[in-house]
Amino acid sequence: MSAPDRGGTGSGGAGAAGAGIRVLAVDDELQILRALRLILRSRGFEVHTAATIEEALDRLALSPVDAAIVDLLLPDGDGVDLCVRVREWSSMPIIVLSAVGEEEQKVRALRAGADDYVTKPFGPEELVARLEAVLRRAGPGQEASVVAAAGLEIDLGAHIVRRDGEEIHLTPTEFSLLRALARNRGRLMTHRALLVDVWGPEYAEDVTVLRGQIANLRRKIEPGSGPRRHYIRTEPGIGYRFDPR
Repeated sequence: MSAPDRGGTGSGGAGAAGAGIRVLAVDDELQILRALRLILRSRGFEVHTAATIEEALDRLALSPVDAAIVDLLLPDGDGVDLCVRVREWSSMPIIVLSAVGEEEQKVRALRAGADDYVTKPFGPEELVARLEAVLRRAGPGQEASVVAAAGLEIDLGAHIVRRDGEEIHLTPTEFSLLRALARNRGRLMTHRALLVDVWGPEYAEDVTVLRGQIANLRRKIEPGSGPRRHYIRTEPGIGYRFDPR
């Protein structure tokens, strides 16, 4: 898994519009990615890139962004698939790009959770204006969401965890670990991805630390009496996944 692309930002009066705002651009055409980088950086946005759905999800796991611009057709699925998966844990603005202008495809993308649909070829100013519009509609703090499954409720914004309505007290590290897993519900998170996300790159190989924290987290969130519920699944030698049952 590669580290996020932390591109620089543009300068000048116009470039200040997106200062400090992180955008993930997802497209398998290198020429389109280059164009998006140039357009967005010139307006001050920080640009991360990915070429596939899985790469995009990996980058989001390592470094959450404020908005995403996603191509409709990708090698391992389409932008609608990505919208569906991201909407499981985030309400960040998503714009779908496509050379397909049929109304049916637009409706499909919007119903899957996209905030806007832009047809290629697009004008740079129009794209930036649409991005700014969806960011305004999202407003501050809209990315926070609640993950609920099998009696467990995780408020990602308020940092509160409840099981069957009763609050569970987690350490900051335990919450960060649970949040990383919950944001990627059903997906296998490798040891390295979790360690880098929660502790930082310098801990990328410290699997012993991760195993200890996973054990502590399980003891707190899985009920000690009554029907046994499992929230975190172990993939031996590889990692973990949040898969409540």
